Amino acid sequence: MTNKGMDRSVECTGSIQAMISAFEYVHNDWGVAILVGVLSKDDVFKTHPMNFLNEKTLKGTFYGNYKPRTDLPNIVEKYMKGELELEKFITHTVLFPEINKSFDLMLKGESIRCIIRMDE
Repeated sequence: MTNKGMDRSVECTGSIQAMISAFEYVHNDWGVAILVGVLSKDDVFKTHPMNFLNEKTLKGTFYGNYKPRTDLPNIVEKYMKGELELEKFITHTVLFPEINKSFDLMLKGESIRCIIRMDE
């Protein structure tokens, strides 16, 4: 479709093959691939070294490079004003002794965010 490659690609599925494809199919010389998805701990990113030598850029992020010290006050303010609907992103709630369940749900792709409750 793009002949010589895309300018930008963003991968958010967590599929290692999608991550590799997102990087390999960006344009040589200026293409940028951004990896956002959480992959399995056993996955290995394999690509030909020429992909790096062709001046493509590969970037990744956990949590969107969120900076709690500077970003949190702004987010709290938006939430308090009703400008940010956080509840729709919470898919599960677990008690602290079941904390590993929240990680299992995330790794299976069955949750967006879990609330960990300290009370019983």
